[in-house]
Amino acid sequence: MAGVKTFISSTCYDLSIVRSQLRTFLNSIGYEPVMSDYNDILYDPREHTHTSCVNEVANCDMLILLIGSRFGGRGVPEAINKIDFESLINESKSIDSLIEKESLSITQLEVLKAIEESIPVYTFIDQKVYHDHEFYEKNKDKTDIINQIHFPSIDKQETAEYIFNFINFVRLRTKGNNIFQFSKIQDVEEILKKQWSSYFQRLLNEQRYTGIEARRYESLSQQFEDLKTAILTSIGTSNEKEVARGVVRYRRLIDFLFGIQISDFGYIKQTTDNWDNILAFAGIKKIVDVSSLENEHTRLRPSSARTILVKEDETFYELRFQNEFIYDLSLEWDSFKEIPLENRNTIVDTLLEMNNGSTFVRHHKIPIDKWLNADHNKLVIKEFIAG
Repeated sequence: MAGVKTFISSTCYDLSIVRSQLRTFLNSIGYEPVMSDYNDILYDPREHTHTSCVNEVANCDMLILLIGSRFGGRGVPEAINKIDFESLINESKSIDSLIEKESLSITQLEVLKAIEESIPVYTFIDQKVYHDHEFYEKNKDKTDIINQIHFPSIDKQETAEYIFNFINFVRLRTKGNNIFQFSKIQDVEEILKKQWSSYFQRLLNEQRYTGIEARRYESLSQQFEDLKTAILTSIGTSNEKEVARGVVRYRRLIDFLFGIQISDFGYIKQTTDNWDNILAFAGIKKIVDVSSLENEHTRLRPSSARTILVKEDETFYELRFQNEFIYDLSLEWDSFKEIPLENRNTIVDTLLEMNNGSTFVRHHKIPIDKWLNADHNKLVIKEFIAG
């Protein structure tokens, strides 16, 4: 059974003892620490070591950040280019550290990659550094004196601003902004024990409640089927019944077309084009079956996606259903286009009016290759062929 892969991100020189003791602690509870100073990282000979460290983060389940007195080495351009800074802009209320990308340290790049990949980050700040950070925050606008202040907890004073700004980025994140102080390794161990134990307890509770909700949903679905039967039975003319059946049957199809942002539903009402042309009309050029991704060095970023629809502009839609779902929709379309035009118009208008803007299709406005970390995931992208 594989242990939880836990990336330890920090400067090594000033925190070597803490890192060593933390490694012992993680091993004792069956976790798998990933640390550069213990050669746990795959150093690709074709890349700089900084780049290998950043890439390894995406292979882990969580990251522990230790902030001490040192800033560490600045990341090389190759490693900096591995970070999608655009996706991080809305991750924190303080993004000063993101503005000067070339001033980011390798430790900071590792943390940014974890945040980009939605990997949990647990941040521990040396108590003395934390106190100096608080003093910096209270006086940073006093430009005439702040640059003259010596921060005793910081090894090199010229790096103090960079360290403090990154602390702000982490503590002001929109989520996952936990910050813990420590003065000894026992502080870190006790906090992690409590945090992980409580988190596991919450997951158990959520699993139990999910089962309850699933049974409730099943009951509501049955009630809906009974209500649908009653409505169809009460409708008088055959034409009205046909429309009512169409509203029930084709709701999923129309919701999907709404989700992929069909620009002209007049076309949908009138056309008898095949399903391939419908997807092309929406600007979709390819279908990616997520299960076909071969994962060699990095894990596919966490997501509920099962199918990905790639657009002409290389942005994409994420769908939580398997590729067979698209095939089922193509069959629904083949049936829908045989309905008389008058009924088709009524069905589409009714379903669009009922739609509250929610959809099971999610649009990502970033290129597909960035989202999939194309440098390390070999893609098998299949052209979709309807029917």
